[in-house]
Amino acid sequence: MSYPLWKRIFDIVSSCFGLLFFAILFPFIGIAIVIESGFPILVRLDRVSEGKLTRVYKFRTMVKNARDMKPLLFSANERTDGPLFKMRYDPRVTKVGRIVRKLRLDELPQFIDVFMGRLALVGPRPHEPEEVAKYPEKYKKVTLARAGLTGLSQVNGASSLSFQKEIELDVYYIEHRSFFLDCKIAAKTALILFFDPTGV
Repeated sequence: MSYPLWKRIFDIVSSCFGLLFFAILFPFIGIAIVIESGFPILVRLDRVSEGKLTRVYKFRTMVKNARDMKPLLFSANERTDGPLFKMRYDPRVTKVGRIVRKLRLDELPQFIDVFMGRLALVGPRPHEPEEVAKYPEKYKKVTLARAGLTGLSQVNGASSLSFQKEIELDVYYIEHRSFFLDCKIAAKTALILFFDPTGV
């Protein structure tokens, strides 16, 4: 059986398992979000995957007008080594959102995206269109692969990595991807989530 077929089967099985395993948390997270800041519970985000724009879903962890506020915060960007935006204490993040993000629960709805084929379970990080436009040409190959819910960069330091190191890990994954590597990354992600959720 070819790797792409194995990978798709792996994505379907793992996303079904993930949805069933974490389903009990969905209503509690949703209620907490609504109590603090109302609806919507989910936010739809534009990402670049397989060379085209796709939409993925996450639990809403920011205020409703977060996207409009982003240009006002560029001067406080802590990532000065590339096009990525990062603020440790982003004022747009709600109190519930801060807890949900710390435990990496905001990405649970993306199991649906994996099941639907918009994302893979393992792949390069999902790229924002505004960031992709600023990527060096030699690294844009990472946007041609299907982005993943987790990946090599996420299990090797995540946001603590420099942009250069993060993109190099994504490129390495693309050039060496295999069913064994996918399983290894997925297993390492699970270990981190259960024993050190702040490490992903």
